[in-house]
Amino acid sequence: MATGIRDKVVILGMGCTRFGERWDANPEHLMKEAFDECILDAGIERKQIGAAWYSVCFDEISVGKSALPASVALRLPNIPVTRVENFCASGTEAFRGAVYGVASGSCDIALAIGMEKLKDTGYGGLPSAGSNAGTLNWLWMPNITAPGCFAMVASAYAANYRVDEKDLKRAMAQVSAKSHYNGSLNPKAHLRKAVSVEQVMSAPIIAHPLGLYDCCGVSDGAACAIVTTPEIAKALGKENLVSVKALQLALSNGYEAQYNEWRGDHFVTTSKASVKAYKEAGITNPREQLSMMEVHDCFSITELVTMEDLYVSERGEAWKDVLDGRYNLDGKIPCQPDGGLKCFGHPIGASGLRMLYEMYLQFEGRAGERQLQDPTFGLTHNLGGFPFSNISSITIVGRYDA
Repeated sequence: MATGIRDKVVILGMGCTRFGERWDANPEHLMKEAFDECILDAGIERKQIGAAWYSVCFDEISVGKSALPASVALRLPNIPVTRVENFCASGTEAFRGAVYGVASGSCDIALAIGMEKLKDTGYGGLPSAGSNAGTLNWLWMPNITAPGCFAMVASAYAANYRVDEKDLKRAMAQVSAKSHYNGSLNPKAHLRKAVSVEQVMSAPIIAHPLGLYDCCGVSDGAACAIVTTPEIAKALGKENLVSVKALQLALSNGYEAQYNEWRGDHFVTTSKASVKAYKEAGITNPREQLSMMEVHDCFSITELVTMEDLYVSERGEAWKDVLDGRYNLDGKIPCQPDGGLKCFGHPIGASGLRMLYEMYLQFEGRAGERQLQDPTFGLTHNLGGFPFSNISSITIVGRYDA
């Protein structure tokens, strides 16, 4: 019988590049930058790594379809390296592979690394129809844009819960302003300038009701993690271990796009994955037990409705919790303490690991000006794909319970 992943694997070390317009670095340089920090933090030698998982979403603009570039760039010791991709959940997918590899006993120490070089497309947004990088990925839906899709979520949420548009726009503006403030405290963030709620609300519209500041940054960057068993970590002299409490993945089965019940105001896969993750981690009241979160804020409305799918806000009430400051850095459950996708940036293959990097720093007491006091459980959430057909991955980490 399956027993789950709880406390079977701990994080030995992590690394993350500065995100942004990294014209100074090619994909291999970014991977090495993150890996050098990670292996130094882990306190091991490269030859001790038994297997690796490498995530990248748009292979056409990064480093090809195989895992060889990661193996060569990092001079890994002729070990198995697997390239994975799962839309915006790719980074967490690499982490899942490494965690499962260790938990299964197939290796003692495993590496997860994610990277994306999005600025090399020459486009302002994600690769799409008409760009060399996006043609094959997007020909099946040539008129879809990410802002357009998620703008419809905002409109559906307002309609279904009878939220006045001005109130919803102010709540979305608060989501963005909060992340801009947090990002201003983070030396590795892409966008490091605080903005006011009024500035967000008066910005140019991208796809009504989403404005410029409601959309996340497009960035280059890499992040990685080295994981092992608690026993090995202790033998290496590690203390106060950061443990994987839960790791769940849910994919759409077509329900949202092919049936009539879904109202377009939330993400079914997130609501499914979160229930399983809480059960695996032993969390019975997430609204009270979670200490911090990094969620997939590709757009401000995405973060807002995700609070309801994570059951930390009641249905139709998340906008009120946001305006009340519940998810601010000094709130009950700080969300995006590092600035999130919105301001840290969103190099797709790296984002899931970047989220875990912030949780890890918080537990290690190394988050600087944005350090939280005595966190217990930290949750990360990725949403890949489109509102009507998506992937949700959720990871919960905490102190190892010996």
